[in-house]
Amino acid sequence: MVESFLPRVFVMVFGYAYPAYECYKTLENNKPDIQQLVFWCQYWILVAMLTVLERIGDALFAWLPIYCEAKLALLIYLWSSKVKGTSYLYNHFFRNFVSQHELEIDSKTLEFRVKTGDIANYCCQKALSYGHKGVSEIFQYVSSHSESQPRRDQKQGQCTERVIASGQSEAEATDQRTRESKFEDKPTESVTSSGNGMPIPPNRKRWLRKFMRRCVRGN
Repeated sequence: MVESFLPRVFVMVFGYAYPAYECYKTLENNKPDIQQLVFWCQYWILVAMLTVLERIGDALFAWLPIYCEAKLALLIYLWSSKVKGTSYLYNHFFRNFVSQHELEIDSKTLEFRVKTGDIANYCCQKALSYGHKGVSEIFQYVSSHSESQPRRDQKQGQCTERVIASGQSEAEATDQRTRESKFEDKPTESVTSSGNGMPIPPNRKRWLRKFMRRCVRGN
């Protein structure tokens, strides 16, 4: 763990932090040295390309025991003033390769920028259309909900009035049925009229019925 951590720390310090400080001193000098500025520009170009290639190298060669040490040695070789590794690699390898494929790289870069701009424009238009549609749907939902709310309240009020009215009518009907049942439960005395229009009491009526039955039996 420590063996793999220390080389990475050295790479960050001697490959990025120290060259950045030296580049800062060159820029802040009262009379900047043009050769030094060119040197550091070439250095950072090579470091950028190595950083891109490092992603592939880490996947393929990270298992090697001296892989991190080799990267550290290469970075020190690039900025060392004695060896001048940056000038050598830049002038003999990088410049020749890029100059041979410069037109192709420029065309591919321009094509990529145009396609990227078209895709970004298309995505922005779609996002705006979806956003506009979503906002309009939200406003429609809110407006319909606000309009339907008074109608619901009115319907609920009418239903409540109907329930109250039906409850009162049912209560009145129940009260009337109760009164009728009480009236029917009371024994009613049947009253008939005699020949002269005088009412016949119930007791007298029973006696007359018994008398008529005896007369019929006697006959």
